[in-house]
Amino acid sequence: MADNEYTYAVARIRSKELTLLNSQAVEQLLACKTYEECLHILADRGWDTGTSGGAEGMLAAERDKTWSLIAELAGDTSEFNVFLYTNDFHNLKAAIKQVCMQTEVPHIFFSHGTVAPNTILKAVQEHDFSRLPKRMQAAGQEAFDTLLHTHDGQRCDVIIDRAALESVYAAGKESENEVIREYAELTVAEADIRIAVRAARTGKKLEFLERALAPCHTLDVKRLAHAAVSGINSICDYLTATSYDSAVPALKESLSAFERWCDNLLIRRIRPQKYNPFTVAPLAAYLLARENEIKIVRIILSGKLNQLSDASVRERVRETYV
Repeated sequence: MADNEYTYAVARIRSKELTLLNSQAVEQLLACKTYEECLHILADRGWDTGTSGGAEGMLAAERDKTWSLIAELAGDTSEFNVFLYTNDFHNLKAAIKQVCMQTEVPHIFFSHGTVAPNTILKAVQEHDFSRLPKRMQAAGQEAFDTLLHTHDGQRCDVIIDRAALESVYAAGKESENEVIREYAELTVAEADIRIAVRAARTGKKLEFLERALAPCHTLDVKRLAHAAVSGINSICDYLTATSYDSAVPALKESLSAFERWCDNLLIRRIRPQKYNPFTVAPLAAYLLARENEIKIVRIILSGKLNQLSDASVRERVRETYV
């Protein structure tokens, strides 16, 4: 985008930000007695609650609306592809398992990615990973060979998940967009910490951790790996010496609480973009804000459908962007 286009695009985003759910709107949803009451409130706020496919269909439609808006404003959305890389790698993992296990699982592929699921599936079926973007080729081949010869689904997952994190991180390092850089760093760091905690709980060895953890600026993954071998307390001790020291209480509570902490941190970091009219960063921030909003609505609707207590739903709800 040219500099003189930023002002118009950001002005449009500012008007759209006014329709985002704020804390008061979230409280309204939490106060609803039923799922249907939530839908009524969302409909009043412009959500397409009549979409087929239930709650997930509605959320997918909202995501489509967001990307359509960004495409309208930016023209070329490739700068924001980093937000879709994890979907690409999920689809790669799904395609490899489907082909190797010779089973077809319905609705296994995510629709939002930079590569069409059919393209990924065909590449795996024909063992021609050159059809895929370079960032996916080596991991796809290695994961496919590993699963085919060892039938070790976890090793397959580790290979692809690590490649996904490396792709996100590389895109962040290359980007001049501060929101994308922030997103990439926090995404990789959060994933590394989650991997370390799960590995500690299941007694994984150092070799596994060294293969699974992706390097990033704010964590020393070698120290994190050695801490994980020693247990959860050692992970927490290591984190107190990093920029994630305030995450330790949440991590001691649960992984769910830690994930909420990370999501809230990202929202706080990108919130200043509401006052930045001169770069494309507010568009990236809006994409992340909408994704956060969709996550909030999913949590609340799931709680209503499953008749969870208000307290259990509330403790999972994220901060809002506005």
